Amino acid sequence: MDQLVDGEALTKVIVLSLVFGAGVPAVFALGVRALAPVDGTTTALRRSAAYLCFAVCAAAVVVGVAKLVVGSE
Repeated sequence: MDQLVDGEALTKVIVLSLVFGAGVPAVFALGVRALAPVDGTTTALRRSAAYLCFAVCAAAVVVGVAKLVVGSE
């Protein structure tokens, strides 16, 4: 045991934590913001952008659950 901490593994954990721990909620917040009416209306473009953000979040959740299920075998 030459090293106390595996730097490569630590870097991978930090990057994935930032992407999924902060990135996915930020994308969800952008989707919610896109749905907020401006001057009482929302355009089709903003609605489409919001749905795209929600789809990205749902895909991240599905991929995460699938990785947990496959990894547990």
